[in-house]
Amino acid sequence: MTAVPQNLDAGAARLIAVEDEHVAHTYHPLPVVIAGGEGAWVTDVEGKRYLDLLSAYSAMNFGHRHPDLVAAATAQLGRITLTSRAFHNDRLGPFAAALAELCGKDLVLPMNTGAEAVESGIKVARAWAYRVKGVAQDAATIIVAGGNFHGRTTTIVGFSDDPVARDDFGPYAPGFVSVPFGDAAAIEAAIDENTAAVLLEPVQGEAGVIVPPEGYLRAVREICTRHGVLFIADEIQSGLGRVGTTFACDREEVVPDMYLLGKALGGGIVPLSAVVANRDVLGVLRPGEHGSTFGGNPLAAAVGERVVQLLATGRLQSRAAALGEHLEQKLAPLIGHGVTAVRVAGLWAGVDIDPARGTGREVAERLLTRGVLAKDTHGQTIRIAPPLVIRATELDWAVEQLKVALG
Repeated sequence: MTAVPQNLDAGAARLIAVEDEHVAHTYHPLPVVIAGGEGAWVTDVEGKRYLDLLSAYSAMNFGHRHPDLVAAATAQLGRITLTSRAFHNDRLGPFAAALAELCGKDLVLPMNTGAEAVESGIKVARAWAYRVKGVAQDAATIIVAGGNFHGRTTTIVGFSDDPVARDDFGPYAPGFVSVPFGDAAAIEAAIDENTAAVLLEPVQGEAGVIVPPEGYLRAVREICTRHGVLFIADEIQSGLGRVGTTFACDREEVVPDMYLLGKALGGGIVPLSAVVANRDVLGVLRPGEHGSTFGGNPLAAAVGERVVQLLATGRLQSRAAALGEHLEQKLAPLIGHGVTAVRVAGLWAGVDIDPARGTGREVAERLLTRGVLAKDTHGQTIRIAPPLVIRATELDWAVEQLKVALG
């Protein structure tokens, strides 16, 4: 349950109490009740503004209420929002064509949530292994990395090594082999005749913005190609401009066999995810073998197509790269002064807090009182992932608030 500060507005306290009473306690939110937002800022029910450094876990890359995305959604709301895939609609094809072009691939499988995209990617990889590679039925395996976070379904948490995500939800699905993140040699050693795919986050977000060693993704690509194994990149958090390139794989000029996308793909307006791959991979699925009532709905497709158009210009990616360099310059001097380490990939940072200055949660709570929204992860790390529309001066102000919060 959320601990309510004594100085919290009575209306906000009531809303938090109602939520605690009637919503399952799967989150431990900070004690703030948000009622509005624009750009990089949100406003609570008391009218206080906060700088958003979380972006709904990178779902809000384009900022709150981006006018182009709101316009696309509003226009589509006045026409039709859902047809199911039992019929064609006039928005899905253009969206899929645009996304396929952005990814340099042939086909798109539209879904809703990131976890659905991961589950779908796993199904595709297994079908490919049996129908194309010739792996014996029910013998296919997928190599994953330690420290991963790909979602919260029972299949996915089964290959997590985070006890909070995993414990007490078994029995778990077999068919996954875990190796250390960043160790390409361990991946190669784990490959055998039954290996269907290697599934990786190019940058591990939930783990604390863990950036692999230079050359790791290139090595994984070469190993997968040489052994006839699919390389699946989970770009649900790292993709769509966050790291200063369209995809995090672009940082090493690597193209995976399959992209898993989500979060920012829906512009922070609708849930929208996708599996994107070439026809020789994604084409293994047959009618009736997979589906989603809401996947590819015209409302999400209309917003998603506009998201792709915004990314196609490259301007947001360049902005994220430049602002990320600026942010790193501001954060680096904090090492040794309340911070033990900083990791930056584009406009995405993991800041490890010195335990002598408090836990990550405690620092996030202090930032809240200073008008900054951030989220802790794994005890001592604060993630910084603001909307890509944030200004450099706003980043500077946020870092100053962090200095104060560190004491």
